[in-house]
Amino acid sequence: MTEITRRSELVFLYDIKDGNPNGDPLDENKPRIDEETGVNLVTDVRLKRTIRDYLHNFKNEEIFVKEISDENGALQDAKTRAKDFLTQKEPLPDFATGKKDIDNSILNKCIDVRLFGSTIPLEFKVKSKKETGSITHTGPVQFKIGRSMHRVFVKHIRGTGAFASKKGASQKTFREEDFLQYSLINFYGIINENAAKDTKLSEEDVTLLLDGMWNGTKNLISRSKVGQVPRFLLKVNYKEGNYHIGDLNNLIKLKSELVDEEIRDISQVKIELQALVKSLTEEKEKIENIQFCADRALKFIYKGEEAEFEKCLNEAGIKTAKLLL
Repeated sequence: MTEITRRSELVFLYDIKDGNPNGDPLDENKPRIDEETGVNLVTDVRLKRTIRDYLHNFKNEEIFVKEISDENGALQDAKTRAKDFLTQKEPLPDFATGKKDIDNSILNKCIDVRLFGSTIPLEFKVKSKKETGSITHTGPVQFKIGRSMHRVFVKHIRGTGAFASKKGASQKTFREEDFLQYSLINFYGIINENAAKDTKLSEEDVTLLLDGMWNGTKNLISRSKVGQVPRFLLKVNYKEGNYHIGDLNNLIKLKSELVDEEIRDISQVKIELQALVKSLTEEKEKIENIQFCADRALKFIYKGEEAEFEKCLNEAGIKTAKLLL
């Protein structure tokens, strides 16, 4: 495994049509909206869940955070899940022995803990009594809350179900739901080389992370998420540790001839690159290279004209490499 020695920044754009990218369970599962700006919000937890599920279901990677039910349908709690990684039999000689055993086992086996960290509660039988404690790892990979690059339009619909509302009734059940007619979502992330040492995160893990962001989003095919499409993934790799530009997501802007709420398709928008290229150019001596993947349907603007992303950077003297996702 290749050790991570440098910091990286991530920008990830994806869109959704006629769906709900992240429902709020405290608000009837409606799409999350910033009421002041009309912008769609997507939590970092939602993106991490997408990545976890893809890596587990498609790449056969072990993950710590997942739903496990017993024969009665009861969900496993975190303490019980942690014991799945205990290789020694209880009672243990001391608490530290069990903690170290589980910690090493989880870090070696669970890619989601190596990526995102975790706080794991523990409970062991030590000699003749139970002792409790926890393991805490700060995640090397951190995401800010995702935000749509435009104000969104929330559509509310009502429909009827296939079954009667109750036994003997002639009236069918009703259902109501809210969804977004279109949202282009912008996520920012950072990979911290210092925390990577603590969780044993490797460059190979990061390759799987990028795969999970891109293809996990594409393969999240549920009723509310079908139609999500990854559009752009940017990874800026720095030459040295403990340095990054910061907030790269705020340096790209959406351009459209339509009012925000009328946007319905990726073909109706373009991404303005001028501020991003300017910032990267000013710091290019500290940048090792920039890796990226861009969907063909996404169009870019630079200095007022349609442009190719890679060409803009290369002409500024910045090394690039395409991500093969």
